Amino acid sequence: MFVEIVKAILETVLLFTFLAVVTAMLGVYLERKISGWIQSRLGPKHVGPQGLLQTIADTVKLLQKEHITPLNADAPTFNIAPVMVAVAGLLAWIIIPFGPAFGRIIMVRDINIGLLFFLAMASLIVIGILLGGWASNNKYALLGGFRSASQMISYEIPLALALMVPIMMAGTLSTQAIVEAQRGSIWNWYIFGGPYEWWLAIPGVIGFLVFVTAATAETNRIPFDLPEAESELVAGYFSEYTGMRFALFQLGEYAEAFGMSALAAVLFLGGWHGPWLPGVAWFFIKMFALVFFLMWVRWTYPRLRLDQLLNLSWKGLVPLGFLLVLVTGWMLV
Repeated sequence: MFVEIVKAILETVLLFTFLAVVTAMLGVYLERKISGWIQSRLGPKHVGPQGLLQTIADTVKLLQKEHITPLNADAPTFNIAPVMVAVAGLLAWIIIPFGPAFGRIIMVRDINIGLLFFLAMASLIVIGILLGGWASNNKYALLGGFRSASQMISYEIPLALALMVPIMMAGTLSTQAIVEAQRGSIWNWYIFGGPYEWWLAIPGVIGFLVFVTAATAETNRIPFDLPEAESELVAGYFSEYTGMRFALFQLGEYAEAFGMSALAAVLFLGGWHGPWLPGVAWFFIKMFALVFFLMWVRWTYPRLRLDQLLNLSWKGLVPLGFLLVLVTGWMLV
């Protein structure tokens, strides 16, 4: 029992350290370079080779910044909100399987209700953002928090409905078991209908598109970045945050964006399965391809209005999600 506890602690520390480096530092660097490429700029160039050390320099700068708490803010809630967002974003990675290595599957824990756990962690991020906006005693931050709550709660429903497609095809909530069910050729991936008849590719493709759209809204990225709308809300729910508390919000956002991309690769794109290359390599190729897509969309499309955003969810994706579940169940039966 003691050995298992120590092993779980070490795995958690290693995973969280890796995620903090990859999702925050590498994520910010990729965001800047991809935006520069799309806008015909160079992006970071001077700090380190090709600007590789720019994010490290920014982290050192943030560590030196003063932590300012507004005079009339709710100090305990104001201070705990960024920690809640960052920790919830990282905890979602517990159920992500990276692939086989050293005779076992690399993941912190294979939970038989893994996808429910992932959705629960995503819901905690909503609470942390809302608390940060409310506790700041700033009307712009409060509006950003309310926008985030309305947006993220609205898009959790189509996100969960899209998850039902691979769940019904695999018959399990375990992420590792879902990947194992897609073993074999590329046509066994659930975006192509899995090891069933070809017509199940229809709900597979639609489910993947609904999931990616809802995941973009869940991570507050353009064209769904209304909670952080700098043109009208300064910076939204984290307007009053400085230093590393601001960085923790960014860490939570990038951790969730990378986590959603990893989960899409696991559920619809076969996870670590693929020809020739090691399984872990295939997992990261698929995950970073989806991350690149999210960043490409961010620097290509304008922001939606709030009514357009909510109409897309409640009048478009939610009915489509329910229809998708019914059609998938009918086809499987």
